[in-house]
Amino acid sequence: MNILQLNFEAGWRGGERQTMLSMLQFREEGHTVHLLCRAGSQIGERARAAGFVVHERKGSGGVIGFLALSGKRYDILHVQTGHMLTWAVLTKLLHRTLVVYSRRVAFRLKGALTRFKYRKTDLVVAISEACANSVQALGIQHVPIIADAVLPVSPNATRSQMLAGQLGIGQRKVVATTSALAADKDPLMLVDAIAALKKRRNDFVFVHFGAGALEPEVRARVAALQLQDTFLFAGYQQNVEALFGLFDVFVMSSREEGLGSSVLDAFSARVPVASTSAGGLKELLADDRGLMSAPGDAGGLARNIGQLLDAPDWLGAMTSKAAEYFERTHRLDTMADAYLVMFEQLLNERRRPRTAAIATAPAATPGIAVESHNQA
Repeated sequence: MNILQLNFEAGWRGGERQTMLSMLQFREEGHTVHLLCRAGSQIGERARAAGFVVHERKGSGGVIGFLALSGKRYDILHVQTGHMLTWAVLTKLLHRTLVVYSRRVAFRLKGALTRFKYRKTDLVVAISEACANSVQALGIQHVPIIADAVLPVSPNATRSQMLAGQLGIGQRKVVATTSALAADKDPLMLVDAIAALKKRRNDFVFVHFGAGALEPEVRARVAALQLQDTFLFAGYQQNVEALFGLFDVFVMSSREEGLGSSVLDAFSARVPVASTSAGGLKELLADDRGLMSAPGDAGGLARNIGQLLDAPDWLGAMTSKAAEYFERTHRLDTMADAYLVMFEQLLNERRRPRTAAIATAPAATPGIAVESHNQA
């Protein structure tokens, strides 16, 4: 198959990582994969470095022009962001290529344009039940779920030790998160949770990996609560998964979450997780794979972090169960194969009426050829 991945985000977050991992696995399995993305984006830079053909455009006009003129060259347009879905659907009469959208967020959908573009999409795939429910609320009943995947974590002890020295962690236990400083991650509640935990114990340090628009506000809250020596900012770190060997507890404070692929990194690294139950996080942490508190509940999150730091007898069983779940459910090849099966089903459904018509039609008129799709 010829597959075009569409992602218009400038930075690098969970959706971009999933886009890149999908591209790598689809190529590994013998398919041709190109990327359509924003000019100057991180995903474009990484995809080009990995040897992919990258089509960069500065804005909507360039994207629409590319899809109108070149979209027909592909068997599947695999859309990864909402803006790209709008443009892929609006140009569909011109490119006539199958459009598949991976929905990674669970917030409520509304508006006439949103309903239109979702109903004109050939297939919407959700990464969790929470995401699927938000689509089904539009009246779209067939929303298959293909969960995100991550590569098994390979901790880098040398890099972790260097960072620990730079941050002055010393002998303190490490509580950490890897998330954007954005409203949906609720970093201000996270600061409050760490402040509540600090009132009970001082044997830990919290390290935040990530950046975002709320950083000045979060830093101000940290200063106001006098947490500068406890709540540390490590910023954006490429390949942050290699640092999970440094963590004693991994935390997610989200108020909204499609799934939470960083939790899968923690599962793979056998780091215990304390998290809110927002969106798809509830699905990941079910069956005692982690400790959950309600979104916005700083006190509940603090209590759960403290409980995990105390290393109770059942902690090993929890992390083993989480690691087994990751291995069974969230491997990259499992995710990619599920998508490829669905892509092929869609292509077969499109071919079937034409094939049936050819089978029952009289002999072909001389000089008229039957057109066929590219196949892997």
